[in-house]
Amino acid sequence: MAIFKSDRVWTVAEAKARLSEIFRLAEEEGPQRIGVRKSFVVVPERLWRTQAPARKPLGQWLIDNMPRGSNLEIPRDRKSRREIPFIDEETERKFV
Repeated sequence: MAIFKSDRVWTVAEAKARLSEIFRLAEEEGPQRIGVRKSFVVVPERLWRTQAPARKPLGQWLIDNMPRGSNLEIPRDRKSRREIPFIDEETERKFV
């Protein structure tokens, strides 16, 4: 099922001049696209609330999408004997 019933894209100038019509069409026909280079979509709030993906707080998104795995390279000056905090001795031996 397509979200957009019409392939029409309003120019920004048209949207400024005909905003009430765009609101009416969004309510009657579905989302209205505005802009070519930078594209925006006008949808009724009731549709937005029912179909918008659940948004996570930024901190949770960062935790969920952080790189994981033992194949991450840790930049380190090999000449330095400075202790690296938060690393166990077993892992330390792999990098020396």
